Amino acid sequence: MAMKAADIETLIRQSFPDARIEIRDLAGDGDHYAATVVSEAFRGKSRVQQHQMVYAALQGNMGGVLHALALTTGIPNP
Repeated sequence: MAMKAADIETLIRQSFPDARIEIRDLAGDGDHYAATVVSEAFRGKSRVQQHQMVYAALQGNMGGVLHALALTTGIPNP
């Protein structure tokens, strides 16, 4: 089952309204995406914690509806 890039962005945006979000469909099949999420919410968090926060934002779709997501997270540059 595939998931649209816009749906992924919407879920992430709900948890990180300030975020800069870029979603790329890696295979054109709606199952393999890369996402870059940059948010102040990640400041002071480890990379693992940042990724866990994004996965939580996906509300259980990761590993089910969404097969693969190559994730890059970070905080905004001043």
